[in-house]
Amino acid sequence: MAEETQPQAAAAAPAAEAAPEVVAAEKAPAEVEEPAVEAETEESAAVADDGGAVEATGSFKEESNLVADLPDPEKKALDEFKELIVAALAAGEFNLPPPPPPPKAKTEEPAKAEEPAKTEEPAKEEPKVEEPKTEEPAKEEPKTEEPKAEEPAKEEPKAEEAKPPEPKTQEVTAEEVTKTAEAAAEAAAAATSEQTPAPEAEADAVAPPEPVFIWGVPLVGDDERTDAVLLKFLRAREFKVKEAMAMLRSAVLWRKRFGIDSLLEADLAFPELEKVVFYRGADRESHPVCYNVYGEFQDKDLYEKAFGDEEKRERFLKWRIQLLERGILSQLDFAPSGICSMVQVTDLKNSPPMLGKHRAVTRQAVALLQDNYPEFIAKKVFINVPWWYLAANKMMSPFLTQRTRSKFVFASQAKSPETLFRYIAPEQVPVQFGGLYKEDDPEFTTSDSVTELTIKASSKETIEIPVTENSTIVWELRVLGWEVSYGAEFTPDAEGGYTVIVQKTRKVPANEEPIMKGSFKVTEAGKIALTINNPASKKKKLLYRSKVKSTSESI
Repeated sequence: MAEETQPQAAAAAPAAEAAPEVVAAEKAPAEVEEPAVEAETEESAAVADDGGAVEATGSFKEESNLVADLPDPEKKALDEFKELIVAALAAGEFNLPPPPPPPKAKTEEPAKAEEPAKTEEPAKEEPKVEEPKTEEPAKEEPKTEEPKAEEPAKEEPKAEEAKPPEPKTQEVTAEEVTKTAEAAAEAAAAATSEQTPAPEAEADAVAPPEPVFIWGVPLVGDDERTDAVLLKFLRAREFKVKEAMAMLRSAVLWRKRFGIDSLLEADLAFPELEKVVFYRGADRESHPVCYNVYGEFQDKDLYEKAFGDEEKRERFLKWRIQLLERGILSQLDFAPSGICSMVQVTDLKNSPPMLGKHRAVTRQAVALLQDNYPEFIAKKVFINVPWWYLAANKMMSPFLTQRTRSKFVFASQAKSPETLFRYIAPEQVPVQFGGLYKEDDPEFTTSDSVTELTIKASSKETIEIPVTENSTIVWELRVLGWEVSYGAEFTPDAEGGYTVIVQKTRKVPANEEPIMKGSFKVTEAGKIALTINNPASKKKKLLYRSKVKSTSESI
């Protein structure tokens, strides 16, 4: 998961991969990669042709996270990356911008109200001041002109006009003086106010930046897990340091906006989706495995509950991201020599069509997983793949990098179990996908290894299990596709002993119970013989395991 993000169902957790259309066919597992590939198609075809024993090293192996193992150019890029992170922390680039003041709308209204008020006042004052000044001289002129000569009349108004300016200039200067005094007082007050916060500003500048964590790992410091996390971002951007820095900054800010820390503790109450996306076991290289089963959305009630409206789709997306985050924290350790990625298995059997209510949230999940969960997928296995899905991915493959394509495997329904066994041991694969794992199995656990055999066409296979006296032998076996005959018998080692029929030979149809179980209480040493006859013209895959219990252990 990082989880898958596939279109059909599940917001991907550990992560969905690329092409929007293709991804829409999968759903919400946490996929952090991109979709489809020709190379993978070829690989799955190879698996289909190779019906024999499973390769022990079939699973994708991660690059080393030990700095000593990195080539010099990658070491240099890692050092530069760390320097950029330190500088970004000091500059506060990993901090969300402060939220805008809530009363924005309220402050704008008063501002608008004040503006017209101010403009109106001067408009009223100007005419008032001008009118009296212009009217007075107009009235005085005619009065002075009648009784007195024109010359003195002209001189008097001039004198009067000269006198008024003097008081006016005196008033202006007085106002200016008072304004200057007030400005000086304000400047002094501002100076004193600036002096007091100065120490605080200095303290803030000296204070170290707040540490930033991602998946519980600090971005800077001596924690050995830091290199593993930083290398994920560098590899996702082909060791282009500036691009990796932009991706990391964006991921950290997104996690804060999305509220990842609080989401981890949230109770989203989605128990119905536990069969859609879940973690189960590990692959042959110890990567945790996340399964995405989109066929579960054939249940219309479940589909509506997950994608019925915008609020439900948003809840589903949060649930998918929560599942991925919890999986990362519980399943991965980020140690230099530890496990830092997971395997995703996406079952496309009976998955919902690409078009539907889930499409928008699927695309959103894919984008989030690709942008914020780099290099969390070691291998992506698509099983029960319909022909149209292979065709769609084949069209997308030219747009994918070789690194991405190398992680994808596709298998048709007939070849799905064998393809899974190439990467995951049968005892780790759930029964529904062709393996032998069952929850709450009273007899066997994942520590009890499974033997794989191929029964050739029109041939018989006999399995002999030695047993000791006073013990109980238990076994289970499975033939993929069945359509074979099966029987079991016990033969004692002592000469002259009688063979005991434990299971009468009978034909097992394809719709039989997937696993045959048996047990036999032994009183003398001997062997149990399990016989499987394959009359078909095609080879069959046989899985079996057994365990001998002492009489005290047997029930």
